[in-house]
Amino acid sequence: MVRLIVHLVLGACLWLPVLSLAGPQETYTIVIKEHQFEPAQLSIPAGRKVKVVIDNQDPTPEEFESYELNREKVVAGGKQIILYLGPLKPGSYKYFGEFHKETAQGTIVAK
Repeated sequence: MVRLIVHLVLGACLWLPVLSLAGPQETYTIVIKEHQFEPAQLSIPAGRKVKVVIDNQDPTPEEFESYELNREKVVAGGKQIILYLGPLKPGSYKYFGEFHKETAQGTIVAK
């Protein structure tokens, strides 16, 4: 019985460093409203994976597209999607709405 407890404790100790590397994932939101992205510039931490919710509050679909982030996702009107980004190197990453290129533009800045 003691041997079992020792093995369980040692096993748990071996997994703790792995679990701490994952860390809590930060969530950010970009809203599509009147065919514009809000905020137009979103700052996220460099070197960490983050969750980005794209919330389309318009009644029509929009496509979140970024060549630099290698992402292309259609967001139906009144719906949300989730993107996982990173870890990104420090810098600026442009994105746009394929269906409203003139107004739906933004930048993600990894710092």
